[in-house]
Amino acid sequence: MTKLTSKLVAAKVKGEPGSFADGNGLYLVVPKRGRAYWSLRYTAHSKRKQMTLAPVDDLSLADARAEAALKKKQLRDGLDPLIAKKQAEYASIHTVDELFADWHEGNVRRLKHHQIPQRVYMQDIAPVIGEMQPSDVTGRDIKQILQNIVESNRPTVANDALLYCKQLFNHAIKLDLIVHNPAFAFSVDDAGGVEKSRDRALSFKELTQVFKKFREESDSFTRDNYLACALLVLLGVRKGELTEATWSEFHLKTKTWYLPSERSKSGVAIDIPLPDLAIQWLDELKVRSLGSDYVFPNRRSSKMPHMGKDTLNRAIAKLFGREPGRAVQPENKMGDIAYFTVHDLRRTCRSLLAAIGVPGHVAERCLNHALKGVEGIYNRHDYFDERKEALELLAKKLEPII
Repeated sequence: MTKLTSKLVAAKVKGEPGSFADGNGLYLVVPKRGRAYWSLRYTAHSKRKQMTLAPVDDLSLADARAEAALKKKQLRDGLDPLIAKKQAEYASIHTVDELFADWHEGNVRRLKHHQIPQRVYMQDIAPVIGEMQPSDVTGRDIKQILQNIVESNRPTVANDALLYCKQLFNHAIKLDLIVHNPAFAFSVDDAGGVEKSRDRALSFKELTQVFKKFREESDSFTRDNYLACALLVLLGVRKGELTEATWSEFHLKTKTWYLPSERSKSGVAIDIPLPDLAIQWLDELKVRSLGSDYVFPNRRSSKMPHMGKDTLNRAIAKLFGREPGRAVQPENKMGDIAYFTVHDLRRTCRSLLAAIGVPGHVAERCLNHALKGVEGIYNRHDYFDERKEALELLAKKLEPII
């Protein structure tokens, strides 16, 4: 075997792809694409292994040999160089923010909506403990996080934050960064409490009053918010599916909205028929969007290009005299109307469809729910024409009040 020289390395890097041995397990690897790099091959526990040392541009031949010799010494001392490299990466985790980044990397691969724990962490957890060392976080810090969220009247978020804290610090235990999980002893009773399933749906009379109030409070409840709520009641889609929609999904001439699978919570794409009333509102929104790619562009300077996830709920809550973070709450403008959230508008759509006589299986497909039981397995008919007729009937009922 001919040992490499600096000149030979330079020639090999410019030549044909391949692996070229230098001895002692050190190889120069020239890939078909990308930068050439140094690689070390060795045997540990009767298994052949290979690890990348560094790009050739960053490590000279002499330094590569020295690095390879160091790794081989680790092996003779009983430590697998690959394991030592991984441990060194974990040793670089000094703050909870860095711990979260390592934990969230797994969430991106594992969770469909990995942005949800990221949002809760950035908004509610990081401000309290983000810059602390994981080993310095105590139960008092976890209590403070939960207390802040509960006081802002977000019990569901408090429960989510507790779950993410437990998972985050379990990850720290796996990495030998801590020996005790500071969130372990807390339960939902310490956070938002046991959540009851909501069954709130607005009656037609309530809906009439609500949209009248929306119009009267147009200084605080914007036209974008108004039209978003109107479309949610008419089309029955989920909030994020609408507020994050792009104009490329809409075909106004054919009166169809194509919701792609990657944006559909059900994971299944669907063509949504658009009644003339929806087209009328969308035409207005097209003008209001001022050339944006999004139907509901963010009106404030933000990294998020579309309407924020909490915008509608916060706007509605404010009309009810609820504004998180304020010592003095605003006046309740909604009178004796019972409190509701944005998701309740979707439930209201379902209730109204039933009230005007739309068959259950058609109404369920209007909400992009998968049909259950035998019908869901064998009936792949999408009921587009039936959904179109149902939404047109609902539009006629809603048009006088919205």
